[in-house]
Parts: sequence; structure tokens; C-alpha cells
Amino acid sequence: MSRAIFPGTFDPFTIGHYSVVKRALTFMDEVVIGIGINENKKTWFPTEKRVEMIEKLFADDPRVKIDAYDCLTIDFARAKEAQFIVRGIRTVHDFEYEETIADINRKLAGIETILLFTEPELTSISSTIVRELLQFGKDVTPFLPEGMKID
Repeated sequence: MSRAIFPGTFDPFTIGHYSVVKRALTFMDEVVIGIGINENKKTWFPTEKRVEMIEKLFADDPRVKIDAYDCLTIDFARAKEAQFIVRGIRTVHDFEYEETIADINRKLAGIETILLFTEPELTSISSTIVRELLQFGKDVTPFLPEGMKID
């Protein structure tokens, strides 16, 4: 069975993230969405709420699992017995950053990273922008997967 982790903060989980998971499922048997806990990041939603929102979104797809972690991503991947890490790329800057991390992860753990380029219509969407819109009371529904509720 092929298993990948899709790590991130997912604060919140956007339609871009959703697209990466759905596309990864076309060549992976299972995707584990790993919600990284980073005490240095100021998040909008508590970890438990992010887990709950994403679990509801994928409730009907047993190929998607969701879990939070507070260790190195490669250690999380090992714990989940994942052979791959999947990451979404929106910009050249994302590519350069992800390439460096992928090289380190391969050297330390032998885990390959698969980079999926964001669909063109989704490249402008980021969790950072969605959080800013939330801060100013704007409707973020167009940037979230269909059916995802922000409470």
C-alpha cells in the first residue's frame, strides 16, 4: 500500500490544500493529513478545531486520515509508515524552500517528497490570506473546500 503524508499547519485548510489531497489520491492508496503543531506560529484556529474541520470534510473517504503532530515531519512520516511526503507548490519561492527540505528529508530518512504544482486558478489562495480576511470579518467561503464550515 502506498501512503503519503501531507504536512502543514492548515490554518485554515483551503481549496488549494483540498486539491493537493484529491490529486495525490489518484496515485496514492492513502493520504495522511498531518497538522503540524508549531508553538512559534500564531494560529487562528486551535489544533483540535483544525483536525475536526478536516475530519468532517473527508468523513466519507476512508483513504484520508487526519492527525496532529509535534515532532519532525520525517518522524511523523515514519510513525505513520508513509513512504512519501506530498507538498503543494504555488510559487518559485515555494519550490526553492521545498526542494531544500526534500533533500534533507531524503538524506535523513530516505523519504521521497512529491511536489504537486497548484492548479493555476488556485495559486493566489493561501491560508495566510484567508486568515487576514477572517480577521476583518470577510466571507472566506470561496477559498474553502465545498462543505467546509468555519465556526
